[in-house]
Amino acid sequence: MSETAGSPALLTPDIRVWDPLLRLTHWSFPLLIVAMWWTAENDKWGLHKRLGLVLLGVLVFRFVWGFIGPETARFSQFVKGPRAVLAYWHGGASAGPSAIGHSPIGGWSTLALLGAMLVQVSLGLFAGDPFDGMTGPLNPLVGVMLADAITEVHEAFFNVLAGLIVLHLAAICWYAMKGNDLLSPMVGGTRPPMAGVSGIGPMPWLRGAIAIALAAGFALWITFGVPPLI
Repeated sequence: MSETAGSPALLTPDIRVWDPLLRLTHWSFPLLIVAMWWTAENDKWGLHKRLGLVLLGVLVFRFVWGFIGPETARFSQFVKGPRAVLAYWHGGASAGPSAIGHSPIGGWSTLALLGAMLVQVSLGLFAGDPFDGMTGPLNPLVGVMLADAITEVHEAFFNVLAGLIVLHLAAICWYAMKGNDLLSPMVGGTRPPMAGVSGIGPMPWLRGAIAIALAAGFALWITFGVPPLI
């Protein structure tokens, strides 16, 4: 039966782009980084240390999820080679999205941010001065002079991380001006339908639980100073 005049057209549902665990991980990063910056500026070192260990756990989860998570969470889906990046830069960036998930450039930007956060939190594990009473959980594994050097790098490298965050925010604003809203899908998990593009499948909760357990176990192991496992 044909559609009668004036009747509402069938609405195509939005497609799922990001899974709940990835979105929770994504939004936890800015909250943790801002909180850690504040605690460092205000000498709240006990809280700073605990937040750093939480950030470590979230990062470990994100890296595990990059291998066993849904399609758009996997590194294999968004980390592309130079040819794909150049092709996107010369044509795809102005033409708009042709697939869900990160663009080739956005994929490398995401990887750079994750790597920078991992470097920063790893430095913090060894940083500190035992004579001041506050050190990272792995500080006893290095000498005092090396720990002092690591602490200085840890403080300076935050500027690198902050610069990458500013670039990330600038890219989001640039895409928004081009009519490509990147924030809304990361909040709600869906985006308007795209011709010839399907969304991600059901949420793999069992794999999510495994990834959370691995990340939490690793963070706790670091917290206790990497004691022997056997």
